[in-house]
Amino acid sequence: MSLLSSMNITGSALTAERLRMDIALQNIAHARTTRTAETPEGADPEPYRRQQVVFQEQGVDFGGMLRKKRRETTGGGVRVTEVVESERDFIPVYDPDHPDANDEGYVMYPNVNTTEERIDLMAASNAYQANLTALNIVKQLALRSLEIGK
Repeated sequence: MSLLSSMNITGSALTAERLRMDIALQNIAHARTTRTAETPEGADPEPYRRQQVVFQEQGVDFGGMLRKKRRETTGGGVRVTEVVESERDFIPVYDPDHPDANDEGYVMYPNVNTTEERIDLMAASNAYQANLTALNIVKQLALRSLEIGK
């Protein structure tokens, strides 16, 4: 595996983990949003729905790897395939004075658990830091290999 391939793979992981952190922060920011603007016409407004990032390996089949190796391009890494909304139920809270309360006095709050989001944010941050460390090591290897010719 070439140094540039390693940098490309690590760079794809950095990009994916950064989006994962952004989505976790967005979920935390909307943890108390009881009404979203994006509802179908005529439908009751819904609370914010938790979003999750789906990763996929950027794999290469064996034949594709052989063809790419001849041209010295790389495959591999990770990419975000989609951001999906959680199907968990909303959290009902009894608050009859709230403007979004239903006839029974319950307000539906988002299906966001801030503790879970913080843990996800920490995991994404740790993965980001690990990939940054790997990128720095590859960068140092490239610089040292350039110094060999001196």
